[in-house]
Parts: sequence; C-alpha cells; structure tokens
Amino acid sequence: MELALASGIGVLVFAGVYLLLRARSFDVILGLTLLSYAANLLIFSGGRLVTGKPPVLRPGVEADLGNYTDPLPQALVLTAIVISFAMTAVAIVLAMRSRGDNDSDHVDAEEPLTREREETGR
Repeated sequence: MELALASGIGVLVFAGVYLLLRARSFDVILGLTLLSYAANLLIFSGGRLVTGKPPVLRPGVEADLGNYTDPLPQALVLTAIVISFAMTAVAIVLAMRSRGDNDSDHVDAEEPLTREREETGR
C-alpha cells in the first residue's frame, strides 16, 4: 500500500509542477491545487496510518504506542485543506481580474504569437 500511496503522491507532484510551468492562469491554479493535494497526502501518510484505533488516549488506559492514532497529522491536513481552499479562491479572483484587465489568460498578459509578430514586424 505504501508503494501505491507514494506513486500517487509522485504523480500528483509531477502533474502539479507540469501545470505550474505552463503559461495559462487556469493551468497554474490547477497545478497549485494538485501540489496542495500532494502535500496533504504526504503529511497524512507521515503520521503512520492506522485504522480502527482512537486518536486520543482515554484516562486510565495504558499509554501504549500501538494503542492509538497520532492526531497531529489529521489536524495539520485539516488546516492545510482550509488554507489551500482560501489560496485557490484568491488565485482565481486574481486570474479573473487579470483576464478582465488584459483580455488574456496568459500569465504575463501577452500572447506568444503577439510577441513574435512584434519582433518580426508582421
């Protein structure tokens, strides 16, 4: 199962970086979202995934390390989900504003064909 999870995280990171390197606003936003999903999975998998055990020890129960699940990765992932949602919302608003102001969804607000035409004079 670890190999499948590590492969999934690797695919998400690869796709996220590929989309970040593209020159369109929507691709960049989607790449950031995929990278945040990969980071969440990495944090979650770092907390030794255990099923069927309580996240918090009860009073009077022996403090056995195999008897509970670490709640810290779950709290970190929950916080990261909220932060990534807010970051995505801000990035979408900025992309929409840039599209409205510049009539282009290109990251630097200039189409590549326009630059080539200006350089050649055609």
